[in-house]
Amino acid sequence: MKKSFITILKYVVPLVIIGWLLRSVDQEKLVRLWHEQQNWPMMLGGFLLAFAAVCLSFYRWHLLVRGLGLPFRVADAFRLGFLGYLLTFVSGGSVGGDLFKAVFIAHEQPGRRTEAVATVLIDRVVGLVSLLVITSVAIVMARPSYESPVVAAICNLTLLATVIGLTAMFLVLVPRHTSELMLKIAIRVPKVGVTLGRLVAALQVYRRRPGVVALVLALSLGVQGLLAISLFMAAESVLDDAPSLASHFIIVPLSMVAGALPFTPAGLGTFELAMDQLYLLIPEPPRSDGILVALVYRLITIVIAIIGVGYYWASRREVRELLDEAEHDPSLS
Repeated sequence: MKKSFITILKYVVPLVIIGWLLRSVDQEKLVRLWHEQQNWPMMLGGFLLAFAAVCLSFYRWHLLVRGLGLPFRVADAFRLGFLGYLLTFVSGGSVGGDLFKAVFIAHEQPGRRTEAVATVLIDRVVGLVSLLVITSVAIVMARPSYESPVVAAICNLTLLATVIGLTAMFLVLVPRHTSELMLKIAIRVPKVGVTLGRLVAALQVYRRRPGVVALVLALSLGVQGLLAISLFMAAESVLDDAPSLASHFIIVPLSMVAGALPFTPAGLGTFELAMDQLYLLIPEPPRSDGILVALVYRLITIVIAIIGVGYYWASRREVRELLDEAEHDPSLS
């Protein structure tokens, strides 16, 4: 009963947030947007860039798995990647896309289960750090107005989080004695010590594969850059005077960070709320169209997720069995 209630809340709360955001938009603007001719070539370009970014993220995960010496085909990375992407949207239980990928690859690698699961965690961490890095670069280059204390706080916290994230990765990947110390500390953290230990231990393996690390980081930055440009093109397709590309390189990664928080399926609601608020803070002059652009991008991601339906029907029995395994395996939660 409790699990069903939580599942319902996971979908009801973000829909309420989106409904509230839409009510705050000028209704005449919504009507005009619905009836006016859209820039379809620009919207198609945004879709193609978003699709390319998703595919690059799957290939990045493939490199992380292969970097540990595990047998893993590119085709498997795309198959599990699209299935995980789909499940992030539609999973009604506690199993999201990342957990499904972890269970599936652990099932395929019984002898090295811990390392296999750790690649999913590392992939998420690398993606998050790359979000912070590309946002920090945009902040330094664009130099947004610091007249607003809110904007100043957001920019400064982003820069600080980037320094902390890069420093932590350096301490794990480079000095051997430091990484071993961090492993001991991570294991002792209450409740999440086992998970942190997996992450640090797997990262230590990558210390001997600098080429893989460099390529993974480059791909991560490419993914985030493509997504920022994709959102900019989505904005250009529906707005007469969209905020600049430089503004989107700050707005989009920060909104993605908010959407990455594990509160709602696929960041539904939290991503839209962040976009709406950042459109009011970052561009000059401020805009109230963030929710509209966010919804266009949400539709793009749903279309991409539909590809996972084909993979699901091709192996639905195996997928159902693994989802059930994930629901009842505490070692992967």
